[in-house]
This record gives sequence, structure tokens and C-alpha cells, in this order.
Amino acid sequence: QVQLVESGGGLVQAGGSLRLSCAASGRTFSSYVMGWFRQPPGKEREFVAVIRASGMITYYTDSVKGRFTISRDNAKNTVYLQMNNLKPEDTAVYYCAAGAIGDSSDPKAYRYWGQGTQVTVSS
Repeated sequence: QVQLVESGGGLVQAGGSLRLSCAASGRTFSSYVMGWFRQPPGKEREFVAVIRASGMITYYTDSVKGRFTISRDNAKNTVYLQMNNLKPEDTAVYYCAAGAIGDSSDPKAYRYWGQGTQVTVSS
């Protein structure tokens, strides 16, 4: 069993930055693929970024490439999402997820989810 708790969301102006954190419980964090997803108002949950267990391989959705960076600290059981040059269209509830089996860009592939943190970007 893994519990995930996100933090770091908030209100920021366009062009600003935020760093989201996702703290995980459990001894097996370092073996999990970790993902970040977001759900804009009135829309479905969508893939943002994923990081493999080793931390050496990452993937991003096209709309955040060059602006967002996913990283992990296995010693701290934490995964991060550094978000720079934020845009109003980045406004969403951001979720971290763990334990993907299969397509790591598909929310259905993940076993564990956090409660989400709100990110609001004003224009």
C-alpha cells in the first residue's frame, strides 16, 4: 500500500513558477514508476509527465516540454514537478500517481493516487 500527498500548488501569475511535491509512504517507492497528471476545469484527467524508478528516464506531454521538469528523490520518497513559465492553460488540479503497469501516460495504468493540489495561473 502506498499513500501519496501532494503539496506546492497555489495561485501564480502567467510566466511564474511553482514546484509541486508528492510525498509517498511505503518502502517500495523507489521501485515505482511515478507520474503527474492534471485535470483542468470541466475536462478529463490528462498526462503531464512520468519518471521511471531509476530517475534516469522521463517523458512529458508536448504542451509542457521545455517548461516542466519531473524529478525524484528516492531517499526522501518524494517526486517533484518543477513548473516554469506557467500559462493560464496550465490551470488544473494536479495529481501524482504511482505504480503504473502498462502505458504510463494512461491514468488507468496507475494503482495509487494522491488527493490533488490546485494550480491556478492568472493572465
